[in-house]
Amino acid sequence: MKYALVNPNWKFDGSVYFGCREPHLPIEFGYSRALLEREGHEVELVDGHLDNLSNDEIKDRVSRFSPDMTVIATAPSYLFWRCPPPEVKAPKELVRSLHGSCGTLAAVGPHGSTTPVPVLKKLGVDIVIMGECEEILPKLADNPDLKGIPSICYRTDGSVHIQGRPFESDMSLLPPLSWDPEYLSRHNHNHHRFGTETEGPGAEMESSRGCPYSCTFCAKGDFRNKFRKRPMSVVLKELDGLISSGARYIYFVDEIFMPEKKLLEAISERGIKFGIQTRIDLWGIGTLELLGRAGCVSIEAGIESISEKGRGLLGKRCEATTDELVNLLIIARKNVPFVQATLLDSGVDDPDMVERWRACVQGFGIWANRPVPLFPYPGSEEYKKRWGFPDAYAWERAHEYYLAAYGAFSDIQENSPKPLKELECAD
Repeated sequence: MKYALVNPNWKFDGSVYFGCREPHLPIEFGYSRALLEREGHEVELVDGHLDNLSNDEIKDRVSRFSPDMTVIATAPSYLFWRCPPPEVKAPKELVRSLHGSCGTLAAVGPHGSTTPVPVLKKLGVDIVIMGECEEILPKLADNPDLKGIPSICYRTDGSVHIQGRPFESDMSLLPPLSWDPEYLSRHNHNHHRFGTETEGPGAEMESSRGCPYSCTFCAKGDFRNKFRKRPMSVVLKELDGLISSGARYIYFVDEIFMPEKKLLEAISERGIKFGIQTRIDLWGIGTLELLGRAGCVSIEAGIESISEKGRGLLGKRCEATTDELVNLLIIARKNVPFVQATLLDSGVDDPDMVERWRACVQGFGIWANRPVPLFPYPGSEEYKKRWGFPDAYAWERAHEYYLAAYGAFSDIQENSPKPLKELECAD
């Protein structure tokens, strides 16, 4: 069977999206391709974002491949499944362009994992995979009538069927990813790297997936939820492959990069620069010193709120005090060139106190953003607390609330976002 795996050319004009706009490796498709090819299927990866392709150019590449199935992502890489653009404008426009030239159409991503039926209908695809897609895609070739395949939503006989719940991959089954050196050479972005000189292509990878915490703002309950480590031998084999293919910087997309001494010691032997996102309260003086020696040049630490009350309302389950968190950030900054303390709008922190706190940590060389307004992603505890379980109008409801609740947005968002319906209009 022939599979086309398509990453849209993401555009974020008018979006409330606060993730990075640069192209990133489509890790979910990397795993999918490896598992599909292992079973003898032919795979074509079309990266519209990295190659800056128009939908017509994507259609041309897909048509020349003549796939039996085309799979489209609804979020830009696993890195942003927990905080995707709420709108599905890019994949919707791409599906409209591809119809008639792509075989069966399937969608993967956080939107369909949380609200499969409305996303199936909104995109106009044949199948939505709920949850992590790597192990599900090969099953679609084995059972064309789709019966018995877990974690899918699909159309048949004029009606829509849901089978199972969102899928969680077995990380021990996923191989080390391999990217073509020529493809990797065009991936010039070094994600979340500031203050140190870029030396060459960057790459993203994961050493673990999921998170043992349940913060209210994080939309991970229907995908990438359960914390799972990859075997360290697999992680290191993938890392060595990336280095040999030309990568000079690695960003670990782990929801929460853990202070694993053996892994950090192994990375330190390879002389590669890397960045992480983590909880600073999980680290100590020794592990932060080891992190710096291992080659870490960027830490994104989720502080979220400057107060114990705010962190409690956000479900952080953080036992450290604010002063203790600041001390850990200062130690981190002594060992790592760039440290970010990420803040969200908890709704209880005094704005003047927040600005004083930001000025304080910035005095130690730590960057802290202005608090990002909290988007109640469908599937998050924040959404359930307000409206219950997501329904067919969940994304529109959350977006309407967000625009109405906040008159101003963060320094990492657009100042004048558009309504969801306007973003997703078909013309």
